[in-house]
Amino acid sequence: MNNPTLYLKYRPQTLDELDSEFVRESLKKIVFSGKIPHSILFAGPKGTGKTSAARILAKILNCESASQKIRGGGRAEPCGKCEQCVSISNDSNLDVIEMDAASHRGIDDVRILRDAVKLAPAKALNKIYIIDEVHMLTTEAENALLKILEEPPIHVYFILATTNPEKLIETIKSRTTNIIFKKATEGEIVRSLSRVIKGEKINVDDEVLYLIAKAASGSFRDAVKFLEQLLIGNKKLSKEIVQEFLYQRKAFNPQTLVESLINKETKKCLQEISEAISSGVTVGNIYLAILESLREELLAQVGIGEKKILNVNKNELVKLIKLLGRSSRDLSDSPIEELSIEVAIIEWCEGGKVRENEEVIEKTLPQKLSVAPTIPKIDFSEKKPSPSLKSIDDELWRKILIAVRPINTSIEALLRAARPIAFDGKTLTLGVFYKFHKERLEDFQHRRILEGVAGQILGAEVSVVCTLTEPPVRKIENKPEEKKEELVLTEGEDPDIIKVAKEIFEN
Repeated sequence: MNNPTLYLKYRPQTLDELDSEFVRESLKKIVFSGKIPHSILFAGPKGTGKTSAARILAKILNCESASQKIRGGGRAEPCGKCEQCVSISNDSNLDVIEMDAASHRGIDDVRILRDAVKLAPAKALNKIYIIDEVHMLTTEAENALLKILEEPPIHVYFILATTNPEKLIETIKSRTTNIIFKKATEGEIVRSLSRVIKGEKINVDDEVLYLIAKAASGSFRDAVKFLEQLLIGNKKLSKEIVQEFLYQRKAFNPQTLVESLINKETKKCLQEISEAISSGVTVGNIYLAILESLREELLAQVGIGEKKILNVNKNELVKLIKLLGRSSRDLSDSPIEELSIEVAIIEWCEGGKVRENEEVIEKTLPQKLSVAPTIPKIDFSEKKPSPSLKSIDDELWRKILIAVRPINTSIEALLRAARPIAFDGKTLTLGVFYKFHKERLEDFQHRRILEGVAGQILGAEVSVVCTLTEPPVRKIENKPEEKKEELVLTEGEDPDIIKVAKEIFEN
């Protein structure tokens, strides 16, 4: 049998070992009350201990030990030694059933569950159903589950877990006892890591643990994974080893990149980003490292800490931090991982030049559109497109791209792999070159924004339909026959972006 990962090996086994203080104290109050609810909802980000807490509750409900010495007053803790506790820890307990709602999300799955809950436990006192990612159930399945939650058999307990509680129907949330799992604090993560290093009999400075905790972004699981990777091949963890691992500082120096940003050296910034990614640094860690450096400088400017960057004022720092913060939120929607940070860098370094061209066009657009973060309601009663407008020319298409950019840069990037192929005054048909881009553009939120922008510019309510099409090609003169065609991904005249891209990729 393979050795378990450190996260599984040292996952909390008792309430006292739960590292989130709020969760720990909330569950203790529930258990000490002697009235554990039959339906509980754990809601919070991944890696914050929801499944571990659910298993601890399952042990408490089924623990066979009556020892006050082992379990404490009110039997608040599981003994960890009886058959029930051991089998739950080993994932072999027949009466503790863990379900993934993402794989069992239909009405038929819940009907099977409805029939199963009527059966008596095989060996335990109670049957415990732990349903992970419960928000993935279909609406019909959620309503069927609701009926079970309203009148559960006396021997059945449900522990529901979700990363997206807002997607659950309100009636399920109102029928359950809700416990919120917040992102872990750095102190809580250090507490978790300390249990691991004590069990592994290794010495690690608190400063190192806090570095790992900071990089874990509120996730206990990610922090332990980082620690485990660091321990491979390293007998002793120093601050330098951890920093090199977390930010790949030999290949990527955040301070150098920040200085290039402050000096608005576009080409140098983009080359450093490219080299960092090539060496294995994730875009998420690049954002984290840059923002950490900028934060330190900002605090230094108000008298906290030491200044490291010259020739930058507080207002400029705040603008850059806000720009990168907004850009980082587009990361998950970007079809190309590094695209969001590249666009942000170009906007920061070349902003004046890029906006100079855009302002001419933006003056012709409705005033609300140029700065609106969302698409407002539009009165189309007096706005009708010209009867002769039966196609979208390059100028109109460019206006749409420019108008989309400040609202969502990812949508604009997707649209650069698409072209309008038909417009009948109501329906705009886009030819999209790649399946992935088509699927993303058809996402409800993306399509809503695009239809709103197109409607503003064309002066009519517009529906957007996407279809896969072949990308255009451009003839290249004076080249050998076999090289006469070149794939065209961007035809729009965006001189600044094209200029920067050429400088990077032609060197």
